[in-house]
Amino acid sequence: MYSVAPHVLVIIQNLPFRLDRRVRSECRALTDAGYRVSVICPQENPDEPAHLQIDRTTVYPYPAPPESQGLVGYVREFAVCWWRTARASGRVHRDAPFQVIQACNPPDTYWLLALAWRLRRRVRFVYDQHDLCPEVYVAKFGREGLLYRALLLLERATYRSADHVISTNGSYQEIAQRRGRVDPGRSSVVLSTPDADLMRRGDPEPGARDQAKHLVAYVGIMGSQDGVDRLLAAADHVIHSRGRTDVRFALLGFGDALEDLRADCTRRGLDPWVEFTGRVDHAAIGRWLSSADLGVTPDPPNEFNDRSTMNKTLEYMAHELPVVATDLTETRRSAGDSARYVAGTDPADLGDAILEILDDPDRAGVMGRIGRERIVGELSWRRQAETYVRVFDGLTGRAESIPGNRAGEYRPSGLTSPGLIRLSRLMFTRGRKGIAG
Repeated sequence: MYSVAPHVLVIIQNLPFRLDRRVRSECRALTDAGYRVSVICPQENPDEPAHLQIDRTTVYPYPAPPESQGLVGYVREFAVCWWRTARASGRVHRDAPFQVIQACNPPDTYWLLALAWRLRRRVRFVYDQHDLCPEVYVAKFGREGLLYRALLLLERATYRSADHVISTNGSYQEIAQRRGRVDPGRSSVVLSTPDADLMRRGDPEPGARDQAKHLVAYVGIMGSQDGVDRLLAAADHVIHSRGRTDVRFALLGFGDALEDLRADCTRRGLDPWVEFTGRVDHAAIGRWLSSADLGVTPDPPNEFNDRSTMNKTLEYMAHELPVVATDLTETRRSAGDSARYVAGTDPADLGDAILEILDDPDRAGVMGRIGRERIVGELSWRRQAETYVRVFDGLTGRAESIPGNRAGEYRPSGLTSPGLIRLSRLMFTRGRKGIAG
């Protein structure tokens, strides 16, 4: 047992801390439970100090490299972020030694850093798996091949080196236990549900409708695998084929396909009815969703999307919006009767489903209330937070036991080796460049 509050270090690479709703909720749950929490992440803006306080969490932001294109660029980006994170972890530990590292993917590269800290300081490692990186690759590029196999190896190494694996839903947990051979005793499910007290319908975004009768919202990443191109085609069908110029579309988010989507929007003649907001914070998302009549989850059917819980769907539900969504297994589990499901990939079917709900306000109201009730009740973040904190209570000895592992027991990873021991000595030797430098 610790005489002072145990310290948890959380690592994220794909988003700044302020924009990552799941991680902010997790950190808030830990601080509410009496933990000290630090986060290493990319900068939100270049003027951020070396460390700052957000939600009682100490954030250590680093300058992220420019967005990359192609395999060599991605490898360089991951390597730069990894090294900057490693150096920052040394600064965090000097400020206050930490007992647990939580690494959030993508990417699946921080298992090596966690093992280095384990070998030197007996730090425990929690893997918070947000994405299935091998399946994301197939969904994005439509093939497997060498890089796919490399991603499987990185995922497997992360599974094997983790003291505990947190999955975002049952489908991800099933992969962890089957493909990753993770023992059920070191596996938990923590859904990415919004905190119903913090995410709810409120003040609207000024001018969001721009005199339109209806506003349809999309919130999320805009990559080639996210179906936003299909949503634009559906908007084209709604406005040009069905003549519904009373419907406006707000597309909130960013990603590597954003500029191509903007060009496609202009080519289709949709600029008067479609607004791309770019990257926005949680407060702005709340205002836009409070202005909308309906939320859309257009992600195309594939193995990755079928197994994934879409954060945007849950956020629509929290704001009492009816949802029109691709018919996917985990989306049905999340949304239930709060969504109108569309099979296949035909944009006209998606557009017609949107109009079907917009033109039936009574049905839309019932769907919105069902969604909100699910967020407040069955899917509540409070339940998820209790499960999440129990993981750390077990690893730090604050709980008497967790299944299959005595509280506070140090269990070395099966991936330790003489090479990793030499690496950890190099990284932690004082007076040299590296984490301690």
